[in-house]
Amino acid sequence: RGILFTFGKFSRILKPGWNIVLPVIQSFKKVDVRTKAVDVPEQEAITKDNVSIKINAVIYYKVFDASKAIIEVENFKYAVSQLAQTTMRNAVGAVTLDELLSQREKISEEICKIIDKATDDWGIKVENVELKDIALPEEMKRVMLKQKEKNKP
Repeated sequence: RGILFTFGKFSRILKPGWNIVLPVIQSFKKVDVRTKAVDVPEQEAITKDNVSIKINAVIYYKVFDASKAIIEVENFKYAVSQLAQTTMRNAVGAVTLDELLSQREKISEEICKIIDKATDDWGIKVENVELKDIALPEEMKRVMLKQKEKNKP
């Protein structure tokens, strides 16, 4: 979609196809309304039981209102990424390591709902959030391996 501005003021949304834009008087911004997959960079977070982990995710979102995406927020791509990062850290901080590892789907859905609600005012619909990788500290891996060996008959 194209967002048309006349003398710097929002005029209308341009549909795909031929559109006439008068130079100097009018300008427009293009907005891709296809679903986008954005990699949320690895974040260091601390779980409720004080375990430091590294976690990353992928967020899938779509622009449903192109005018809001341009007018309501300066850079919607950057804003969605930053919101996803902070929401992911907050969600991880609210659960224990065991809950995080055993209930990934539930936590992903919760993160998705929170981000979707926050981005509604920006004209963006968050379709899905997938937790890609949860990296445990080396000490924690060693402790878990020792515990597993003790439990073997």
